[in-house]
Amino acid sequence: MKYHNLYIDTSNDFETYQKITEILKVAPTENSKEDQEKYSTWAYQVVNNEEIDYFDFINVFLEILEPNFEKLSLIGIQKENILIWLLYEFDQQCALGFNAEELKRIGQSGIALNIDCIPNNKE
Repeated sequence: MKYHNLYIDTSNDFETYQKITEILKVAPTENSKEDQEKYSTWAYQVVNNEEIDYFDFINVFLEILEPNFEKLSLIGIQKENILIWLLYEFDQQCALGFNAEELKRIGQSGIALNIDCIPNNKE
């Protein structure tokens, strides 16, 4: 399984959290954090089984973000507050490939990309 995540740090401010949803026009993923930290990070997640479907997460997330950088800036969200994070569960080997255009685009956007590969412990 692959978990494609878009995270935005909100400094635990409910109003900022709500404004991000309005600006991006995407509903955040349900949050399981405790009440004190419930609004610390706005998160949008897409889960897929890579054997079935390919999800072009870098381009999809940047299509959501890029037209809205100025609006996000007006509510105090800077590019350094945004993170795209791929969590990849693998069975035998973690092999990821990205094309040059995706990497160029994310580099030019100034958004950080994290990738974690973890073994799938299903027995």
